[in-house]
Amino acid sequence: MSAPRPAPDAGGAAPVHVRDLGLADYEPVWRAMQAFTAGRGDDTADELWLVEHPPVFTLGQAGRPEHVLAAGDIPVLPVDRGGQVTYHGPGQRVAYPLIDLRRAGLGVRELVCRIEQAVIDTLAVWGIAAGRREGAPGVYVAGAKVMALGLRVRRGCSFHGLAFNVAMDLEPFRRINPCGFAGLAVTQVLDLGGPGSLAEVDRELVPRLAAALGLTPVPASVPESR
Repeated sequence: MSAPRPAPDAGGAAPVHVRDLGLADYEPVWRAMQAFTAGRGDDTADELWLVEHPPVFTLGQAGRPEHVLAAGDIPVLPVDRGGQVTYHGPGQRVAYPLIDLRRAGLGVRELVCRIEQAVIDTLAVWGIAAGRREGAPGVYVAGAKVMALGLRVRRGCSFHGLAFNVAMDLEPFRRINPCGFAGLAVTQVLDLGGPGSLAEVDRELVPRLAAALGLTPVPASVPESR
């Protein structure tokens, strides 16, 4: 196995303001992303929001309700991202890159590839060999999905993002066809021999994700309005 790539140095690059929202309900964060995107101007700095969500299934714009097999006590929320159905819950690192793609010179396909590569390189730090799957965005280890990806672009700017399984209860994934694929196996960093701490994952993921987007991460406080 080749050595993992070091975290790239994006010195001199534009900043991306990193906000840790802690544990927060999905819908208020989603609405805040929409509002941020609608209100940003040409000079608005890009942001990266880090969050954990309480248990929720989200159904993307292409989502088919029949892929929710047995939601039980977990709410199902139709949302405006791409993709099918996925699960969010505590112990999963959800990261929302709010990026001006025109300013960054990125198309949607390139954005997806760069996010995937940042996660692949992060997993390599712990000796975990990961890769892509043709026709199914995200990151996989031995055929099992460890990171799901769903985006929306409005006015040339991205929102929504990635869901990276770190140390969570995976049982709810059995209540759905993950990302619309019946029987798709799902895994997480802890079970693959990596850390179970979101903070430890963030230390490796955030700089790689920022650099993949040509940006320099800068800590930012959470606004009082959220």
